[in-house]
Amino acid sequence: MRPETLALRITHLPDENAGAVAAPIYLSTTFERAEDGTYPKGFAYSRADNPNRQLLEKSIAALEGGNHGFAFASGLAAIAAVLQLLRPGDHVVLGRDTYFAATALMQDVFGPWGLQITRVDMTDPAQVQAAMRPETRLVWVETPSNPLLTLTDIAAVADIAHRNGAWCAVDNTWATPMHQKPLAFGADIVQHATTKYFGGHSDVLGGALVVNNPELAERLRKIQTLGGAVPSPFECWLVTRGIKTLPLRVKTQSENAWQLARFLAAHPKVEAVHYPGLETHPQHELARRQMSGGYGGMLSFLVKGGEKEARHVANRTQLFMQATSLGGVESLIEHRRSVEGPTSNAPGNLLRVSVGIEHIEDLKADLDASFFDAS
Repeated sequence: MRPETLALRITHLPDENAGAVAAPIYLSTTFERAEDGTYPKGFAYSRADNPNRQLLEKSIAALEGGNHGFAFASGLAAIAAVLQLLRPGDHVVLGRDTYFAATALMQDVFGPWGLQITRVDMTDPAQVQAAMRPETRLVWVETPSNPLLTLTDIAAVADIAHRNGAWCAVDNTWATPMHQKPLAFGADIVQHATTKYFGGHSDVLGGALVVNNPELAERLRKIQTLGGAVPSPFECWLVTRGIKTLPLRVKTQSENAWQLARFLAAHPKVEAVHYPGLETHPQHELARRQMSGGYGGMLSFLVKGGEKEARHVANRTQLFMQATSLGGVESLIEHRRSVEGPTSNAPGNLLRVSVGIEHIEDLKADLDASFFDAS
């Protein structure tokens, strides 16, 4: 089935009780046992499994072309579960342009447990290879990256990881499975912050992992169950509902982002635009090979004149709300360096934009007016 059909069919939960078209929400934390002590419906306790979570996990796995899905309470909880696969002394290679909270999680939480990390330029596979050690167990990829939208050649990096006895994990939050399927390029683990595009309405936190390897799946299921960082049934229901419109929303957001990127690239008050769909992007050809159906709804751009001018632009938009997060139906803008702090790789004059589903001409006019107001 094509994505639009698949997103609807996989999220349908047959209701034997009332025949409801919309999936029921199973709020129960515990489930009835049979006389022999077994659980005839397959559910015992909601920390271990729940009908709404099971549906969500199967749906995300199907969209990613994977065999096993795991839902978590947030994207960072999903990343933490991957890191819990490792042992003290293990080594992780990740990009310099990796989401700052993911890097902080590795350094500040898992670092005291003995986790070692090396940050490299992930656009260069040779640097990834040079960073590999005998104790390297994971290569963490984020493509497109946050907030500079650099790309990583997933197939090349996955091959390096496997030749060195490591896993390759890919944060696919920005691309979504509508544009990129890392498992098809050799990745072992796909991670999502379902808070973003899967939920799609800025009203639910969530995270997910997808894998094919059954042994890896078994280990992750144990970490998920014993760690307990799982979403509630209602949160699972919200994300599952969001999946139904995911292909349509992402298509519109990507088309809007591509047009907005072209508009900004030609604007006299813009220094540079980071968007892989532009032919001027240094990795545009990789984007064409690795991504399909569009280049995503995220972009960033540099405002001429420096940080003060950039923050003036963000302060004066009317349609773009100044807020952190991304992937919702509304367009957001933010000065990224002030969010990430002094260790940020984001230039002071960079603004990150999550493009929504508003009319593109309205979005162009809003940004254009904010530039001239800033002057």
